[in-house]
Amino acid sequence: MSTELLSQASKQDEPVNPHRRHMLKASGLAIAFLWLGGTGTAAAMISARRQPGDTAAAMADGNPPFVPNAFIRIDSEGPVRLVMPTVEMGQGIYTGCCMLLAEELGVGLDQIKVEHSPASDELYGIPLLGGQITGGSTSTRGTWSVLREAGAVARSMLVSAAGVKWHVDPSTCTVERGVVHHVPSGRSLTFNQLAVDAGKLPMPDKVQLTDPKDFKLIGKPMRRVDSEDKIKGATQFGIDVRMPGMKVATVMACPTFNGKLASVDDKAARKIPGVVDVLRLDDAVAVVGEHFWAAKKGLEALVIDWNRGENANLTTQQLRDAIADTARNGKGIVARNDGDRPQGTVVQSEYQSPMLAHATMEPMNCTVHVTANQCEIWVGSQVPMRAVQEAAKITGLPEGKVLLHQQYLGGGFGRRLETDYVEQAVAFAKQVPYPLKVVWTREEDIRHDRMRPMYHDVISAVVDANGLPVWYGYRTSGGTVLARFAPGAMGKDGLDGDAVECVVELPYDIPKGHVEWMRHDMPPGIVVGWWRGVGPTHNLFVVESFIDELAHHAGKDPLEYRRSLVQKNARALGVLNLAAEKIGWGGQPLPARVGRGIALGEPFGSHVCAIVEVEVTPQGEVRLRKAVAAIDCGIAVNPGSIEAQIQGGLLFGLSAAMYSGLTLKNGAVEQSNFNDYRVLRINESPMVEVHRVINAEAPGGIGEVGTAIAAPALANAIFAATGVRLYKLPVDRDLLVQGPDALKSVVSATTHERRDIA
Repeated sequence: MSTELLSQASKQDEPVNPHRRHMLKASGLAIAFLWLGGTGTAAAMISARRQPGDTAAAMADGNPPFVPNAFIRIDSEGPVRLVMPTVEMGQGIYTGCCMLLAEELGVGLDQIKVEHSPASDELYGIPLLGGQITGGSTSTRGTWSVLREAGAVARSMLVSAAGVKWHVDPSTCTVERGVVHHVPSGRSLTFNQLAVDAGKLPMPDKVQLTDPKDFKLIGKPMRRVDSEDKIKGATQFGIDVRMPGMKVATVMACPTFNGKLASVDDKAARKIPGVVDVLRLDDAVAVVGEHFWAAKKGLEALVIDWNRGENANLTTQQLRDAIADTARNGKGIVARNDGDRPQGTVVQSEYQSPMLAHATMEPMNCTVHVTANQCEIWVGSQVPMRAVQEAAKITGLPEGKVLLHQQYLGGGFGRRLETDYVEQAVAFAKQVPYPLKVVWTREEDIRHDRMRPMYHDVISAVVDANGLPVWYGYRTSGGTVLARFAPGAMGKDGLDGDAVECVVELPYDIPKGHVEWMRHDMPPGIVVGWWRGVGPTHNLFVVESFIDELAHHAGKDPLEYRRSLVQKNARALGVLNLAAEKIGWGGQPLPARVGRGIALGEPFGSHVCAIVEVEVTPQGEVRLRKAVAAIDCGIAVNPGSIEAQIQGGLLFGLSAAMYSGLTLKNGAVEQSNFNDYRVLRINESPMVEVHRVINAEAPGGIGEVGTAIAAPALANAIFAATGVRLYKLPVDRDLLVQGPDALKSVVSATTHERRDIA
């Protein structure tokens, strides 16, 4: 790798390229959140320099002697403390951010203590998201420049303090493992010894960042900084919080969306040992106990009458019929239009994606203590400042009187981007004088999730004599999360940019395209939310399944077909070739009913190709044999975390495609736990290989990339194994059963109308 290429990665504050492809490929929720939801004011930006709010934050943190910015605390004793702008939910970002800081500061990872940040958009708002938000695979992209500069600023001030003390030129000093050395005189001082003097110095105007060719930490696979405590069971997640005098509650809300609580008979519940109280809201009831088991048994003993409301008879089929009608006949908002569709052979299909739950490993929980003058919250949240704002509204307290104690998150996947669980906990806690931990059962969480929207998509292409597309059309219909979460980020014509992410711009060289989004809101009470992979998750399933369909229509190998379309896209071609090489595409013939499927995409500023190998039994069971992913995410901070995130993301996405989907009956979600909302088990998980393209491009996102690319690779593999094209998820095993009668039903079920859409 040349020095010239490496140096490009360290350039700061380069002009923004307004070209559509550049902006869209850099987004993945980034563009969506450049404005705080509904405020109409520009978003706060984290800074490596001192901010107006730093003084108050430092005083609240014990007033350490050296606080050069919002992230670094150096005391006269002890390790360097890093106040994290984003939250850790298993994605390894605490390690990555420590590496960025340590690289420039001149310390080892073992010399840094990580602390959760307080709720503050001013100090910890991620530029890409416009607030203190962890999501959209933006943590590394959002802190890459800032944390490196923060470390460099602190190092410069510490070295300057040593130079003043020794009356030497700071340029003659070196730094290693938190110690400033002056080699000519043999003197040295630790950061702790220099903290007081450094804290009195002015900010440097400019700092020199380390040339990437000289990186000592960035780019090396490092053990996670939180692993040891997690192995020992010392890490405190939200569900682990214990407070003096605390009681525990669990909740039941009206089964139907927008339903209300009519009446509760709590006589039997109050007789159960350990039950303390029964609390009510307009649409939910909670039983408080000395411990969770008492609360749960008390909840089961309640006799509840619900007013099920206008959604009492709602079914999945009604929702599906309505969204299909919108997709086929609704008036769309145009996201891309390159002119009229040319003449030629038209290939067209329709795809369906289901509603999905998040089902995080750690059940939803929140501990709250409300007094006359203060509200304290202990919770794992991807949006801590929003949680504070909502709690202030409910309690009537000023935001400054709401104190949120961030915890480690046992999974987020977008679920903890919501504040509904915090709001409900605060509303119950304000009714009692003691600290109240509210824990939602798995059943309650799944049935009342802020679910991933369902989608209905109509996609078509005009192909030339060689079967290659010269135009593509895309009509996607679904609910909008963005309009609720960040309404100021909606396009001026009402376009939800996330809904068309990874389809407005494709990695393929297709001359023209027409993309429309048809907004289709769910009935009142059904609130849709972000789900790991957001828009690209469903769009890539449709686009990459359809590209495979076009290859089959042209009678060409899916790999070679894609290669012919990405010759002008070097990074896409790179991951495509790498994945194909590593799995041995085109080598030894595969056994009967074994197939491989390819999917290629550019989500979250990265480039990825996944190839999945499956076996489909005559009984229609799909066995995952192997998965290979090639990733080009630019410069790697921690290659170990990249591998882990792609592995985990692929398994998460494959699990959803294989088994997951929420359905409604009589207005209520039918699924309740992992017995009927299935996930992959250990013995069902394939071996996953991750291979990385090494270059010096700016970092791309990682956390959601594997999830976004998994479903189409699986669906294409199933087609290769059986000849059955899947137009909806999750996998319908009845379509895959081998036999004369089954094959007749397959033909009927997979016949798709070919018609014009543009």
